Amino acid sequence: MSEYVFNLPDLGEGLVEAEIAEWMVKVGDQVKEEDPIGAMLTDKAAVELSAPVSGRVVSLAGDVGDTIAVGSPMIVFETVDEQQADNEEVAAPPVLGESATLANAANDVTPEAAKPPSGKVLTSPSVRRLARETGIDLTRVAGSGPRGRILRSDLTAHLSRDPAAPEGPQAEHEAASDITEIKVIGLRRKIAERMSQANREIPHFAYVEEVDITALESLRQHLNSKKAATEDKLTLLPFIGLALTRVLPHFPQCNALYDSERNILSQHRPVHLGIATQTPDGLKVPVVRNSEARSLEDLAGEIRRVSIAARENTAKREELMGSTITITSLGKYGGIASTPVINLPEVAIIGVNNAVQRPVVIDGQVVVRRMMNLSSSFDHRFVDGYDAAMMIQALKEKLEQPATIFIT
Repeated sequence: MSEYVFNLPDLGEGLVEAEIAEWMVKVGDQVKEEDPIGAMLTDKAAVELSAPVSGRVVSLAGDVGDTIAVGSPMIVFETVDEQQADNEEVAAPPVLGESATLANAANDVTPEAAKPPSGKVLTSPSVRRLARETGIDLTRVAGSGPRGRILRSDLTAHLSRDPAAPEGPQAEHEAASDITEIKVIGLRRKIAERMSQANREIPHFAYVEEVDITALESLRQHLNSKKAATEDKLTLLPFIGLALTRVLPHFPQCNALYDSERNILSQHRPVHLGIATQTPDGLKVPVVRNSEARSLEDLAGEIRRVSIAARENTAKREELMGSTITITSLGKYGGIASTPVINLPEVAIIGVNNAVQRPVVIDGQVVVRRMMNLSSSFDHRFVDGYDAAMMIQALKEKLEQPATIFIT
């Protein structure tokens, strides 16, 4: 026997350390090469790691929520020496009768061979977290993925079949106390840290303006009426995103990133649009790259794709980084106004509030129009109030005269 020390690899993004999001093994477990062993949390996503060798788990570097430096020991395996493995292969197995031999041969091809070792549950960090929150024992959930991997749909199906009270330790805890303590770790801790940093370092300047989107809503409904029943319908978001790409060339200071260490403001010509997305794990910002070069349908499809990937925890790391300006919307829960926090290292964020019918005065007459507020925040160090107001007014004009959105 010998020991194999698996050091935390470089996860990219220039990280020097990462947080333990989840252990999928425990000390004493036997694992095979490529079995999932744990997940590490970067600033953007949970990265699942696989066993580099087959062997027994001897030690783990820490608990969930602890941080490990890149290149430091993460997990130690006890492995079988090659010479010992060769000797075991050479050793002749005991002679079996014909019936026993046939039975063993039959066992070799049963579906059990494709299942993970006993007691191990294969699934993603987000599914494990959802299971903990709902009090579900994952060993009771049937997985439909490869090697019995439990998908989010499997957990949802289990909950729909058995919507009873939470199971196991959580149920006992809730019965014993009205207070539930939750350790702030993983993505939620990263969100808390980044929000605190943004609020601490950036002097936010908020600007709220109402927009008459009656004509835009009429156009949206008209375009959707031409779609087949099976096609995805357009929401307001791609219209707003496309309009934003049209006005940003006139306000380059708003489509920029600030590097505080180098004290450099980088203004970008391409618009890499961040889409603030609520997920079961917390707020994520998937990115639609080169939004200015996309058609309305293309932009809508890409917004839909990256948002779904973020919610299902299948987004690639590069799809969760590199935005130059962000749009945040709570849809029908958007309220009247908000004060969104800027997504570091960006310098502007566009907040979209709920669209509702309201009475307004036009040419001395009270009429009903569909109105929507834009609540946006800017980094006052680099975006003056005048420029912020002018940018939102230009965006307002595009949205109120939607034909101009398609004039480049």
